[in-house]
Amino acid sequence: MMNDLLAGVVTGSHANGARKSRNGLYIADIVEMLNACARQEAAEKLARMPDVRAVAVLDRPEFRRAPDVLALMPVARAIALVSQMSEDRAADVLAAMGEAGQPVIAALTPELRQSLNALLAWPHDSAGGMMTTEYVAIPESATVEQALAHIRSVERTRETIYSIFLTDVDGRLVAAISLRRLIMAEPGSAAIDLARGRDPVCVGPGTDREVVADLIRRHDLLALPVIGEDGRPLGIVTVDDVLDALVAEHTEDAQKFGGVEALDRPYLETGFLAMIRKRAGWLSVLFLSEMLTASAMQHFETELEKAVVLTLFIPLIMSSGGNSGSQATSLIIRALALGQLRLRDWWRVALRELPAGLVLGGILGLVGIIRIALWQGFGFYDYGPHWVLVAATVGAGLVGIVTFGSLAGSMLPFLLQRLKFDPASASAPFVATLVDVTGLVIYFSIALAILSGTLL
Repeated sequence: MMNDLLAGVVTGSHANGARKSRNGLYIADIVEMLNACARQEAAEKLARMPDVRAVAVLDRPEFRRAPDVLALMPVARAIALVSQMSEDRAADVLAAMGEAGQPVIAALTPELRQSLNALLAWPHDSAGGMMTTEYVAIPESATVEQALAHIRSVERTRETIYSIFLTDVDGRLVAAISLRRLIMAEPGSAAIDLARGRDPVCVGPGTDREVVADLIRRHDLLALPVIGEDGRPLGIVTVDDVLDALVAEHTEDAQKFGGVEALDRPYLETGFLAMIRKRAGWLSVLFLSEMLTASAMQHFETELEKAVVLTLFIPLIMSSGGNSGSQATSLIIRALALGQLRLRDWWRVALRELPAGLVLGGILGLVGIIRIALWQGFGFYDYGPHWVLVAATVGAGLVGIVTFGSLAGSMLPFLLQRLKFDPASASAPFVATLVDVTGLVIYFSIALAILSGTLL
């Protein structure tokens, strides 16, 4: 059924499919179907589509197979389609094609080739790597009527017309106005008067995409101009490009936080060996780190032999500390990503997490003490004649370990950011491993202090 429907879209014989395509509602379905096809089949189907529809498919970031599909097409057909794509999307696809994209780039018009090479020169996670050079700019001396006439003449060649930039005689950015304000203004009035005397919000091409996203969110922009050192516009970053970039960024962060190296491709399209390579490194690091736990237990071997009852609570102690650390790490990483915290705020976070850890540890410690008392009282388990001291040890241990876990988990993202690493690398498994090792030391140190002279 899916192939029949896609065949109708390719040939244009499916009436309902054509109607939906005209309304812009069917492209997403075409993308989904092509993603589900084998690469060669997807390339053949896309090559037979009308240019307008094929370009609309290639322009969608959701079409993950665009680089592979273009590489399998005849070069002439690939050139024809790439030349009609939005420049920022074409640059992304050609970059993913690697060497296979060079013949396509070489055959493009000099103007388009220069524009794409300029986009390819910037990192993909920067404003320069996200921007498109297809924007609307008018002289600052233009009237509203002249501006609207210009927009009508270039509309088909621009990615967005909702943000218009005004430039001086040297081409430097002076102001930015919205299409809505232009439409509502008197035709004979000066376009520059609609800018309300405010300087335009803009960024340099090397600005990180998270900063770009924050600026667009804070100022409620549809497009953000990217300017060079001379003040001239290089391109714009549109809100849809930011959304696509943020989805990719958050996916990468989520994978890192789970203790996996970020995947380059969707899960089902990642090869078996590639998946092993992405996961084995972190697992090996965590395994080696957990060896420190065994070393810590060996250090307290004598105490364990004297008070075997303490070993019953090791899993409880370790998991509680790891959980509190993972909670704190998750909260801080997200706050850093949203710009709610800065590196200089570490001491404020420490002052919040220290009492929070004490209270949370006190709650868990009280639960642990009540549990031991109930089990002893109802005869479910005999913790020995010194069960009260055992309960106090577990309670005090939970307070110390949960407090340490909260403090360590909240400080680790700051430390990584200070060292110029991605805070998302402070994965939950890594934090849990760190707290496990330290938690054992805290637990048995408290046990020595409370149980010395009785069980120890």
